Amino acid sequence: MAPASPADPQFPRSWRWIPPLCLRGDWQMAIDDWLLDQLLLKPDQGVVRLYTWSRPTLSLGHHQRSIAPAWRRAASLGRVELVRRPSGGGAVLHGGSLTYALLWPDAPRQRQRAYGLVSAWLAQALAHLGLALTPGQEAATESSANCFASSTAADLVGADGLKRVGSAQLWRRRKLLQHGSVLIDPPVDLWRELLGSPPAAPAAAQAISPAVLEQQLRLAAAKRLGGGPWLLEPLASREWAEIDRRRHRFRLT
Repeated sequence: MAPASPADPQFPRSWRWIPPLCLRGDWQMAIDDWLLDQLLLKPDQGVVRLYTWSRPTLSLGHHQRSIAPAWRRAASLGRVELVRRPSGGGAVLHGGSLTYALLWPDAPRQRQRAYGLVSAWLAQALAHLGLALTPGQEAATESSANCFASSTAADLVGADGLKRVGSAQLWRRRKLLQHGSVLIDPPVDLWRELLGSPPAAPAAAQAISPAVLEQQLRLAAAKRLGGGPWLLEPLASREWAEIDRRRHRFRLT
């Protein structure tokens, strides 16, 4: 896939880059949800941000209603936090990973096309770190309880067929939020306890740090996501206050 042109009408005229944040899960999900609503106010500007989680967190998809006993038990012991994502899909264990969020005001209406354009950005960044990934080949079906148990064209897998990047979408008033998790060095024991199988850690995980991955993702974004102006703009005090008012929507107790 050729690099995107700044004049490509599929991409915003400019992008807002929010500096990486390490926060609790309810904050992270509320930020993504709030930013999606803000696309109506700035229809020509997209948003990209990268973030990590301040403690191990299991996020459930928006339509995922069943909470496994092992998840409740781990949460009651304070070993993991439970939150609900605004997007769909199965459960994702966040820890030893980097999460991305891309908010796109005028994304292609074909979901697979949107997934493909974002995947090209992620794959290019990871290729520079020695990790060659391609889209998954499995057909989309009813969500598995474990998001990383299957891999569709929305995801990225290694040469061994194991999933290294899982992504999900939320469309609201024709605006797109796509966010996903990039495995770096996931906690194997906790992953096995909560999801029943070990994670597929990248072969090069030992050499990848979140800071280096963040840098490569930012460099690749300028080439793959339109090349327009990239504006470094942290969240303002007013924005934090508005986000705080919707955190409760994403907490699971």
